[in-house]
Amino acid sequence: MRSALLFLAFTMASAQDASWLRDLQKWRADYETEVKSPTGWLSVAGLFWLHEGVNVVGSDPQADVVLPAGAPKRAGVLRLQHGAVSYEPVSGGRRVLKPDDPGPPDTIAIGDVSMTIVNRGNKVGARLRDPHAGARRNFTGCKWFPPDEKWRVKARWTAWSAPKKIAITNIIGMTEPEDSPGFAEFTLGGRKMRLDPITEDGRLFFLFKDQTSGKETYGAGRFLYAAMPKGGVVELDFNRAENPPCAFTPYATCPLPPRQNWLPVAIEAGEKKYGHH
Repeated sequence: MRSALLFLAFTMASAQDASWLRDLQKWRADYETEVKSPTGWLSVAGLFWLHEGVNVVGSDPQADVVLPAGAPKRAGVLRLQHGAVSYEPVSGGRRVLKPDDPGPPDTIAIGDVSMTIVNRGNKVGARLRDPHAGARRNFTGCKWFPPDEKWRVKARWTAWSAPKKIAITNIIGMTEPEDSPGFAEFTLGGRKMRLDPITEDGRLFFLFKDQTSGKETYGAGRFLYAAMPKGGVVELDFNRAENPPCAFTPYATCPLPPRQNWLPVAIEAGEKKYGHH
């Protein structure tokens, strides 16, 4: 009887492992599809900070927002007035553009390329996407550590009675206070760790660095998303640790891990450094 129960438990565990592995492989495939899509991070070909008033858009090298060769020499203007941006194409008309924060942003298409407006602190920029960008054409695929269940961690969740603000600095040096709902505590390699997340799209969003950062993994750190806590527990699956967009394009404004999220262990799981970086 006992051996039958053990066999049943083993079979159930194997089925769980198989389904976890299947989910992980699908997630990694979907992630890569998104990265290399015509509107993914590899297509981001420019970020132009706008000045108050008229900003000329076109392929003329003297333009404020320079489009790739082949685009009209002058396509129109982006007008920035007190933080609000409108687009006035040379063909006439005017359209007020919603930025990415709070988003979703409006998109302006000019031939094959497109533009969206980004708000970062007191700066307003135009982000250019080009499906023919070299980074996208020359993409060599995402690199991953092999899946390993030991990096699936059940962490104890402690919620703050009211969200605390933590200072998050981005790669261009701007610091903004972000709401953190609590913290996750767990043990790795016999050592107690803690990570403070912020929230994004109804999920916990962890920005972390570890002892692989700058060696096998991207130097500035990695991202990990997790479902909201259930019964005081958060599952952190480091097999799903991913690169920030800055690993793929110099035109992203990635948030950086706060100092308290620098872990003293090597997390050999999730996404490795991308190709040329």
